[in-house]
Amino acid sequence: MTLTRRAFTLGMVATGAATAAGLTLAPRRASAATHTAYVKTYFTESPNQSGADYGLHLAVSRDGLNWTPLNQNRPVATPTAGELGLRDPFLLRKQDGTFVVVATDLRGTDFARVSQYLHVYDSADLTSFTGYRRIRMHTYSNVHTWAPTVFWDAARGQYAIVYSANTTADLFLVNYTSDFRTVSGPQTYFSPGFPVLDPDIQVHGGVTYLYYKNLADGYLYGARSSTGAPNSFTTYTSGLRQGNAIEGVHLVRRNDGAGWWLWGDSFSPVNNDFYLWSSGNIGNNSWSVLNQRDYTPPLNSKHGSVVGLTEAEYSGLISRWGTPNWVRLKSSNFPDRVVRHQNNVGRIDPYPLEPYQDQMWRMVPGLADAAGVSFEAVNRPGSYLRHSGYAVRLDPDDGSATFRADATFHRTPGLADASWTSFRSHNVPDRYLRHSGYLLRIDPLGASSALVDRQDATFRIVS
Repeated sequence: MTLTRRAFTLGMVATGAATAAGLTLAPRRASAATHTAYVKTYFTESPNQSGADYGLHLAVSRDGLNWTPLNQNRPVATPTAGELGLRDPFLLRKQDGTFVVVATDLRGTDFARVSQYLHVYDSADLTSFTGYRRIRMHTYSNVHTWAPTVFWDAARGQYAIVYSANTTADLFLVNYTSDFRTVSGPQTYFSPGFPVLDPDIQVHGGVTYLYYKNLADGYLYGARSSTGAPNSFTTYTSGLRQGNAIEGVHLVRRNDGAGWWLWGDSFSPVNNDFYLWSSGNIGNNSWSVLNQRDYTPPLNSKHGSVVGLTEAEYSGLISRWGTPNWVRLKSSNFPDRVVRHQNNVGRIDPYPLEPYQDQMWRMVPGLADAAGVSFEAVNRPGSYLRHSGYAVRLDPDDGSATFRADATFHRTPGLADASWTSFRSHNVPDRYLRHSGYLLRIDPLGASSALVDRQDATFRIVS
């Protein structure tokens, strides 16, 4: 115990010296700017882990609901120390307007491996990441340091790094810092008498809100404090859960000021990756479940964070990292399913799936008419979705005019929802791409068709 105190005394002395030099005064807050978009951090996993990558990933969104991966869904930075991988990357816009990323030091799913450290990156505008380092949060043996969240504690004039640990119980610890290099000693931040996991914290209207998973019952809850000080929180919501298991809670304040979103990450990559609620007032115990039609997480994404962006920042990210050269097609009336190929058959199946590349398509100019589109399989280059006997299958382009016409479709406003998309056959123009019994085919459809048939023919182009 003496060694632990001594180790953290050195850190606190360094912090105290910086304070004496005038370096830990509350940083100057960046001038107010309008946020018109969002950025999301995450790592990736898939059901059999073929899509696992434990580097820092970024995605952007205009509406905060439907996400576009950057850098072809590859990492923009990868740790080079510790466990050589990260999980749970948390992005914070600091008081000076620049960014810091803090993440769990763990690669893979061997949760018996523990680290006393967190990964840290600095970034001016998210087009590059500098100053990579690890910071030691504690000196306990066999205690994990998971799922950090960070907030500015105005009363202290420092940032609070709160994270999951398992000292005397599964609880949250906190360390305070001014520079994300030197930290204070750990303190118990939240230990409500039952085991907890995955904190997320937002300060709004002078109140500090802490959302977490209760490991005893498997539900997400919200607590609040008028000070944000350790051990000052009172739970004020009833339990929230969708699916079979949920964790990785994350709060997002909407750019339009209309309220909040609450994301929950599925416990396992074999389940749907994210679930979502909305509320007009974070202070009320009132969260509404959003339909999966309304949101699309990045491909294979897991447990991350979301921050608002200015228009210039959004444009800079697109310019620097680029958007995917592939798309996915999401079903309107089965929004947990996407178009994929399997054994050369076109169908819709629940997401996530393996091989995960079976749902990825290059939407290219129509093979028979450049005004239309054709769908080339990312993992079967030269093979396209085409209809044959009205059934849709994946076949290699044989160069014939018939094949090219069969593989060409024309985009139209969605038959069931004009904000989505339907695809009319090029050479059988009264028929549309639709699913029936989860299999893809082309059938005659129009405004007078039954609603369910028009829903079957309506898709959202996502990435």
